Amino acid sequence: MRNTVRRIAARVGAALVLALISSGAPAGGVWLESQTAILRGLDKVTARVSTIEAPVDSVVYFGGLDIVVRACRKRPPEEPPDVAAYLVVRESRGEKKGELFQGWMFASSPALSAIEHPVYDVWVVDCKISSKPAKSG
Repeated sequence: MRNTVRRIAARVGAALVLALISSGAPAGGVWLESQTAILRGLDKVTARVSTIEAPVDSVVYFGGLDIVVRACRKRPPEEPPDVAAYLVVRESRGEKKGELFQGWMFASSPALSAIEHPVYDVWVVDCKISSKPAKSG
């Protein structure tokens, strides 16, 4: 009986993960589309925290990082609060030039998909909202 329950739970979990990955968007309900993401950056050497306004599909610079926001979505006020942004982060200076991160980052769970860098941390704080709703997932 326990093995059967475990197998069913594993299949349901795998199906959920596949649905989230294949949708290419944050799951569940209505999300409001934004043209600007509000990010926060931490320089671990100087302990300086910066707020970064990043327009969608434009490169913004923070220290030695190039950041491109491909999408920014926020839950409407009547839904449980959350913000999600699809980021592409590249290191532009130093010996290890190249892509550091590409994927969805959620304001409610910054450690879930964190940028691993010895000097900089970047996380999503908010999205400036337009009135156009995004696709529901």
